[in-house]
Parts: sequence; structure tokens; C-alpha cells
Amino acid sequence: MFHILQESFSEREKRILAFWDKQAIFEQSLRQREGSPSYTFYDGPPFATGLPHYGHLLAGTLKDVIPRYKTMKGYFVARRFGWDCHGLPVENEIEKGKNLAGAPSIEAFGIANFNEECRSIVLRYTEQWKETVARMGRWVDFDNAYKTMDLSFMESVWWVFGQLWDKGLVYQGFKVMPFSAKLGTPLSNFEANLNYQDVDDPSLTVKFACKGEENTYFLVWTTTPWTLPSNLALIVHPKHVYVKIYDKETKQKYILLRSRLQAYYSEEEAYDILETFKGEDLDGMAYEPLFAYFADHASDRAFHVLVDEFVGEEDGTGVVHAAPAFGEMDFFVCRREGIEPVCPVDQNCRFTKEVPEYEGLFVKDADKDLLRRLKKENKVFKHTQVRHRYPFCYRSDTPLIYKTVTTWFVAVEKIKDKLLEANAQITWMPSHIKEGRFGKWLENARDWAISRNRYWGTPIPLWRNEEDEYVVIRSIRDLAERTGKEIKDLHRHFIDELTFEEEGKTFKRVPEVFDCWFESGSMPYAQHHYPFENGGELDKLFPADFIAEGLDQTRGWFYTLVVLGAALFDKPAFTHAVVNGIVLAEDGQKMSKRLKNYPDPMEVIEKYGADAIRLYLLHSPVVQADDLKFSERGVEGVLRQCLIPLWNSYFFLATYATIYGWKPIDEKLPQADIDRWILSLSHKLIYEVEEALEAYDLMKAIVPLVAFVEELTNWYIRRSRSRFWAEEDTQDRQEAFATLYGALMTFVKVAAPFAPFLSEAIYQELRLEKDPVSVHLCDYPLYDVTLRLEVLEYDMQEVQKVVSMGHSLRKEHKIKVRQPLALANVVLADAKALEALKRQKALIAEELNVKEVAFFEDETAFVALKILPNYRTLGKKAGKRMNQVKQEVEKLSAQQIKRLQGGHPVTITVEGETIVIDPEDIQ
Repeated sequence: MFHILQESFSEREKRILAFWDKQAIFEQSLRQREGSPSYTFYDGPPFATGLPHYGHLLAGTLKDVIPRYKTMKGYFVARRFGWDCHGLPVENEIEKGKNLAGAPSIEAFGIANFNEECRSIVLRYTEQWKETVARMGRWVDFDNAYKTMDLSFMESVWWVFGQLWDKGLVYQGFKVMPFSAKLGTPLSNFEANLNYQDVDDPSLTVKFACKGEENTYFLVWTTTPWTLPSNLALIVHPKHVYVKIYDKETKQKYILLRSRLQAYYSEEEAYDILETFKGEDLDGMAYEPLFAYFADHASDRAFHVLVDEFVGEEDGTGVVHAAPAFGEMDFFVCRREGIEPVCPVDQNCRFTKEVPEYEGLFVKDADKDLLRRLKKENKVFKHTQVRHRYPFCYRSDTPLIYKTVTTWFVAVEKIKDKLLEANAQITWMPSHIKEGRFGKWLENARDWAISRNRYWGTPIPLWRNEEDEYVVIRSIRDLAERTGKEIKDLHRHFIDELTFEEEGKTFKRVPEVFDCWFESGSMPYAQHHYPFENGGELDKLFPADFIAEGLDQTRGWFYTLVVLGAALFDKPAFTHAVVNGIVLAEDGQKMSKRLKNYPDPMEVIEKYGADAIRLYLLHSPVVQADDLKFSERGVEGVLRQCLIPLWNSYFFLATYATIYGWKPIDEKLPQADIDRWILSLSHKLIYEVEEALEAYDLMKAIVPLVAFVEELTNWYIRRSRSRFWAEEDTQDRQEAFATLYGALMTFVKVAAPFAPFLSEAIYQELRLEKDPVSVHLCDYPLYDVTLRLEVLEYDMQEVQKVVSMGHSLRKEHKIKVRQPLALANVVLADAKALEALKRQKALIAEELNVKEVAFFEDETAFVALKILPNYRTLGKKAGKRMNQVKQEVEKLSAQQIKRLQGGHPVTITVEGETIVIDPEDIQ
């Protein structure tokens, strides 16, 4: 007890880590709560193919605070880690490492070889993850971590799919989807929203020649010239007003929206309007194909004008070029009109032989040549560059292409009401996520593309015969019985060749694998191998009481959890979610390994300690889903302003307790106001932190902790020093020791979930033999309302304000505090505050080092109040008498001015007339 070791905060934390490990404190905390009510926490699985960054440190801290707190409140909180093992990030690593480019080269390499290479790197950085997670003070069960590539996990994913199939929520569709050219696979709509970037693209207005009308053209705007060879229609809005104009410079006639004329012509004299008509009047007009590649398209409606209300008038010309293979609304309108799309683009978004001049060329690389060609043929009306937001593949960081693909969907739009109902049962922190970002996303939810044309993932368990009849395989046993084979692994290279016969028909597996988001969305069930194991335990495992992830997961994991939970069980998958923002570099840019614009996380931990980083992150807007510009100086500030003063408080107690041989014993309640005050603040701290944590408001929970350290160090200990120095062992000295000891013991228990290392270090020096071996095995302190002295708290708060003002005045006039003064006049109109100050008169005199303190409610003896007229409002009342009114206003008494300040009118007399002066008439 009361040891004082000379060590840095980082060294102290490492000592605590060794103590936790040796004593198995985390395991003890779990065993201690066995049989208690369960509190369910889901841990979203990260990929272990990369090292943890500040975003992971932040999320890990949020995920640690609540489970620690709930454990102290008496709950059993299992904390099982998980690893996301499948999907594009892993495949991308192998493709780069083996110099493979796309499906043909992977299949030549061999799917079995490729998948085993993926398996070999999946857990590459697990040891570094474990080290970083532990070093940050997070307690989590790595030994029983689930892995999405485990046989048991994959089998449960099959079960989830089977349930959706039975509910009629799975279908195969041919749609325009965001497509990753680099990875050769479609992505879901929510994935396309994860990585928007500013890009410069050509802004091209092209001339489509009208058939049967010489020298007349539709003006059509596009930022994707590469789609023009696939054009099959033009689309206008049926109700918008269009014009045919004569361009005096080019001597040509153009058709476009009337409201867009100014965007193309700065002067009206440059053209004549020949005709005005509604868009519906253009329906069916024929035009010449821009290119001849598909001029003989089978549909009679191809190369005609179509109408639809999706056409906007905010940009462009109001005439939309439709390449139905590459635009969602284009696809919809053309399909409706019987125009089938043409897609001269392969799986890696290179042109095929249907467009021979560009065969094998990546589509966007064809833009420049297409532009040159169109200009040469005099088909370009206007060409500039435009900067706009464009979706990139969040895995490969390459531009996405929208193209038609055949893929498997979950019919999310069918169950949208269930999703909204589930969201209504979730408490979000911050609360605006519920109806804002997440709620609006659900309202506009689209069917979810769950299949990927890839290799390293859970195979979709569908077997198909030549008549397009399907069998869903729901378990390992089901597959083994149908094929007569022993099933040891469910990855593609183990099951792709497995076939079976039914009613004389041969069934073969479809080639796709699941989107890895489908797997992570299945984790509530798959991590427990439900329903193959724990079949009767669902109510204990689902839904989660708490999850925490970044804001981007409203489009990712949060979303997929809600979709599958609502689809399978008509429930939300979780009831409380804490959403954090993004940790940016100090310059406001995204953290970049290439730019090295942020300090190495482990170096910062080594320098300042994990507690400092935890408190820095928790005491910032990033826990309210706002962005944070990470500052190492901010971490240092937390150490200097909070953690060092806290440790110094213990150091002060330990020093004098050692000198006088003081030991904690059961004490009666203290008598001194200063002791009763800090005891009251201790219980206020217990109440406020608990209230905030029950509301999952971590930023709000940190505020009273920081405030308490300030009160303890800069007021209580400073005001009480002489009591600890007293050589005689008086009752007052005993009470001072006992009060500081109790305040520190209460604080470290309340602070333990937030600053687990320093709380433990101080607790170890304070604890008695009868106490739990670790602060993290203690119960959360009980709030005792009878020990709250709100009048005394208020008194001290007002005293501190006055003392602060007094010290500021001394500093302003360069009068040191040690120089006594005769009198301090305290002027305050607030009667309640004035009474509080009078009760603490002696304390104020001592703090300010004055012989006398005088109190005044009326400030007029000390302050000259002046006001000026507000000419804008008063001028209307005064008119030509403004000068006389101004003079009378400036003569108002202090009492009249105070009345105006209180929001009440006063009157003046000018030339025998009474004029009312309202509060808004003065300034």
C-alpha cells in the first residue's frame, strides 16, 4: 500500500498488463459473473490482412468501455473477437503478390491454388492485432475468436440463405449494378456508397442528328463518352418545355430544354427560337445512331426518342442519352419500351470485339479517342472538363463502372417496412442517426446483390440443372447425403465439382460466392453455429444489447445485420448502437501510409500511454459520429491536464500517509465543509457517469470525470494541504486522509472502464486485503443521495467563480496573491448566489488574501451603466425629434436601464409627448 514507483505512464501500463495476465483478471471478471443476467455484445470482424489503425483504436475503445461498465453493474458480458477472412481484400493481396490480373489468370493459376494462398495470409497480422488490442487495454476473447472461413460459420451462412430462400426473398436478376473493373465483380448499392472521390471527367455535349429533318440535332450531355457506342435511345421529360432553336453562328438547328438555354448561350441574340413544345411531343422521333456498331438493333423502338419523368432539368440539356447496359434508369425505360441492352464490355470492363476499334481497351481509357473521333466528325457541340463526386471500389480504389450483370439478390424492398420497424426499436448514439443517415438509407433501401463472381468466399449453396431448376443445400449433412461424399471444407475448390442426381436430372453448383457482407451480417447466428448448435439458445444470443462501429457501417455492417435480423426473425439484430466518426490526419486529410501524415499508433501509445489516447478519443466529437483531426498534442494535453494531476493526487496522499503511518479505517462522516463537499461531488460523479453510460453517451460520461479531477486537485487538495501537514494527529487530519482516500477510491472505480490502467495502478495502492484483487472485479459504486449536499456544491461553485475573478484582477494589476489587501467588494445582482457567497465569506477572504469581504446587490455604486439608441428601431418612433429622443435616452437612470435589460419598457417625455422605449430600441 502507498508505494511510489518512479516510472513513466507507459511503463506503468506495461506493469499492469503483466499483472492482468498473471492473475487472469479478465477471465476472473467473466467467471465472477457466471449465472448473472447476460448482456450481449457483437464484435464486428476486421480483416487481419492489414494492421490496426487509429480508427480501430477508437472503435476498440468504445467496444471496451461499455462491456467493462456493464460487468461492474453485475452482468455477464462475453466478448468474443472475430475475424473477417473472406472476400476481395484478401483476394486482392494474392492477385498483387502473384501478379494475377482478373478471372482468366486466376483460373489458369488454379482456383484451389488461389484459395489456399488466400487462406495462408488471412491471419497474417493476428499477433500484431492481439498485441495492439491488449496494449490499448481492451479485454476481448481471442482464444475463442470466430472466423468467417470456419466450417461451422460457413454452414450457418448456408442456413441463413436457406431461410431467405424459403421466405421467397432470394431471386436472380439482370440489372445495372456498380461493377469493380479491377476485381471483375459487381458490388452492392451500399458498397458503392462507401468510397466517393472527386474526379475530373469530360463534360461533353454531343449532336444527335434527327432523321427526316435536315440540319437538326438533339443536344445531349454526358460525362461518360465511353457509353456512347452503346447508345440505343434518347429520353426526354414528357411535361417539360423544349425548344427548337436556330444557332446563328453554326447555322444549325438544335433541340433542348428551354430552361437550359442560358447554360449554353450567354446572349439571347445568338439564336432564334423556332418552335416550343412539350417533351411528350417528341415521343417517337427517330434519330441517326452516333456510331454504327448497333445500328441494326432488332427493336423497332431503338434510336427513337422516349419519354420518362426521371429526366431532370438541373444540368445538361434535358435530353438524356440512354445506353441501357450502363445506366439504371436507362435500363428501366428501354426495357419498358422493348429495347434490350447491348453490353460490348467484358468482366474487366474492357471493350469486346463488338466495338473492334477499341477491343481490349479499358472503357474509360477510350474517352479521349472517342472525343477526337466525334470532333473530327463534327458531332461535338461543346466540350469542357467537370469535377464531380464519383464512386470508387472501396476495396481496390479504382473507379466503379455501372453495367448490366446477372446476380443473386435479397429482395430487401419487399421487407422495407420490417426494416423500418426494426430501426424504430434501436437506440442510436448519436440519436440523429436513427431518423437521419440510417433511417433515410432504409427508406430508400434497394434489393441487395449478395453474389460475387469470385473465389475465396462462402459458396452460394445453390445447385442447378439444365432446366434451371434449383436445389438449396442447407447443411453439410444435406450435401454429404445428396453427393455421397465426405465434406471436410465448404470452399469452392472442395465442392464445385460435386454433383448429384434427382429425378434423372444432374444438379451442378452455381459458380458464385457470397458477398462477405452477407457473412458478417450472419455473424449473430454463425459465430455460434446456430441452429446446428445452441439451437434453443437464440433468445440469449440475439439480439445484441450493444454494438459499436464507424459511421460508414450505416451503409455496411449495421445495415446487413438489420436486414437479416428483420428478414429471419422480425427483430432488430441489436438494440443499442454507438456510432463513431472518422479519425483524420491533423491536416484534415485522410490518414495515408503513403503520405505518412500521422504518427505511428504504437509509438504514440509508448510515448503517452493507452489511457491518454483512450480519454483523448472519448473526450472528442468523434464519439458523436463527427470527424476528428487526430493531434498528438491533444493526447499529450490529456496526459498533462488529467492523468498526471490524478496520479499526483495519489502521490500526495501516499507521501503523507507514509510519513504519518496513516492507514484507512472505517471512518464516520467528515465534519469539515471541504470534506463534505468533495464527498458530495464523488456521489454526483457516480450519478452523472452512470446516467450517461446508461444512455450510451460516452462523451457526456467523460465530462464529469475530467471535471472531478480538476476539483480534486486544484481545489480540494490545494485547500486542504495544511490539514495533511499538521504534525498533531487530530481528528481533522484523520478526516482529511480518509476523505481523500475515499474520493480516490470512488474515482478509480468510476473511471475504470475509461482509463483501465491508471485506475488499476492507483487501486492496487489503495486496496485493502478484503477488497477484490482488481478494480475491474469491483462493483460499480452505489449512488447515495443522502450524501449529496447540493446547497454546499452550489456555494462552492459560486465561490470558485468569485475567486477566479479576484485572481484575474490581481494578475491584471500585477498584485501577487501573497500580498494582503484590505477589502474585496463583491457585486452581484443574483440574490441566491449572493447568499451562497455570504455563507462562505471566510473562505473567499482566505482565497483572495483580503482582510474583509463586502457584498453588494446594487452595482450602481461601482458600475456606470450607459446605453446607446438603436437608430434602426427608434428612428421610426422619433422621426425628426431623433436628437431630443437620443438625449433623453442617454439620461436614463441606472434603474431604468436595468429595467430595459430585464426586458421591460420604460417611457420618456419629449416636447410634452410620452414615448415608449422598448428593449430593442437600445444597444
